[in-house]
Amino acid sequence: MSNTRFATAIHIMTLLAKVPQEWLTSDWIAGSINVNPVIVRRELGELRQAGLITSKLGKDGGTRLSKNAEEIKISEIYAAVKNNEVLGRKNQNPNPACPVGKEINSHLSILFDQTDALVKDFLGDKSLQEFTDQF
Repeated sequence: MSNTRFATAIHIMTLLAKVPQEWLTSDWIAGSINVNPVIVRRELGELRQAGLITSKLGKDGGTRLSKNAEEIKISEIYAAVKNNEVLGRKNQNPNPACPVGKEINSHLSILFDQTDALVKDFLGDKSLQEFTDQF
């Protein structure tokens, strides 16, 4: 469970919130995170698809927020880049002859859904601006 996508996305969004009128390049953002720009570009794609950022190509291109940081919820960023369950993945092929194995994944699904709901509730209405103001 060492997925850093959410941390990377929050880092990107915080940088963009700090300079809302500037177009930041993926290379510049990658330098702040200290990762390969390809990783940043992948996350930018997800954030763009979620409608949280806008980008423009060209010499003066880059990325910036699509709306004010006060209007962006941390839970929206989480939803944009979430690609797996908070608790990890379920077992792929449990033994169907085992009394636990035959039912484990259905019970884990409920547990995973409840945990995910807790995370979303915790992030709730916290805005990107509230997070950014810490820096």
